[in-house]
Amino acid sequence: MHKFLIPAAALTTLLCTPPLHAGDEKRSLMAENEQARAFQEQVGYAEAVLADDFVFLSGVVAGPAPGETDLKPGYDRAFRAIGRSLKRAGTSWANVVDITTFHTDLRNHIDDFAEVKNRYVKAPFPAWTAIGTTELYSPSAVVEIKVIALLPDDDEAETAEEKEDATEK
Repeated sequence: MHKFLIPAAALTTLLCTPPLHAGDEKRSLMAENEQARAFQEQVGYAEAVLADDFVFLSGVVAGPAPGETDLKPGYDRAFRAIGRSLKRAGTSWANVVDITTFHTDLRNHIDDFAEVKNRYVKAPFPAWTAIGTTELYSPSAVVEIKVIALLPDDDEAETAEEKEDATEK
């Protein structure tokens, strides 16, 4: 009897899950900055893709600006840039469901990174995967942050935007 439980459960899942359609609408958001947009078009990627109820943001790199020794300002710039992209897409940090970060020195940078991340990411927390890597596209980058968020209903969007505006003040 147990042999048939897993296949039956799999069959039930397949039958009850709505199919994905190749024609489902997806929309790309490109950078507003002309130079950044030209680079995105040359390389072939979007700042964000809106598909069904999700927003998929491309990775945003963070690192120190010339003359900076503290990495926190670079992390903060990256999180603010992500926040602007989320807002342009019609969502906010409150709707982020998954964060993936790629770190060139994970052990030494994670505490400061988490401190800055926690200024933007509040409970209920999204899933977060932190991965160590040897190199990122930009030579000065120490982390790349990739985010997936839900697109809220209109009522939820207004409430989340009001909360974020109050936090920024």
